[in-house]
Amino acid sequence: MDAIDRDREFTDFVAHRSPALLRTAYLLCAGDRGAAEDLLQDVLERVYLRRRRIRGDYEPYARAALANTAANRWRRLGRRVAETPLDDRDEGSPGAEDAIATRDEVARALSTLPPRMRAVIVLRYFDDLTEAETARALGCSVGTVKSQNARGLDRLRALFPLTTGGVRGHD
Repeated sequence: MDAIDRDREFTDFVAHRSPALLRTAYLLCAGDRGAAEDLLQDVLERVYLRRRRIRGDYEPYARAALANTAANRWRRLGRRVAETPLDDRDEGSPGAEDAIATRDEVARALSTLPPRMRAVIVLRYFDDLTEAETARALGCSVGTVKSQNARGLDRLRALFPLTTGGVRGHD
């Protein structure tokens, strides 16, 4: 594939997958939309620079880079709970306050988890990756994914009891 085709392929990838990647970045950044946008921009720039070396789909590489970069930033900057909901565009629609409040609660709950555990939960449940795909994205074993997943779900269940529609297990 020549450089023009690779550029076109990358442009299509960004146009079609950026919203989903931004959601992942938002959750990995514990609900800080500005940090999520910066994170995604940095990762997309890295993917673009490495596009000739990336074999196949860009998305697995981008998701792994999001998770790893977010964890590194989280360690460097310390924990911070965001005040910004994911999407303010629907504030005028009926029930929008509840949806925004729920997203904010989820982001706050995720912010209580350590970076690696948060990455496992986000990749498994919000991005619907398998245990093996999550392990590859994070550069760890499937056993680590399983243990981080179990511990993370236990912590989230404590915040969202099942009687109120909290977090449930994933097949």
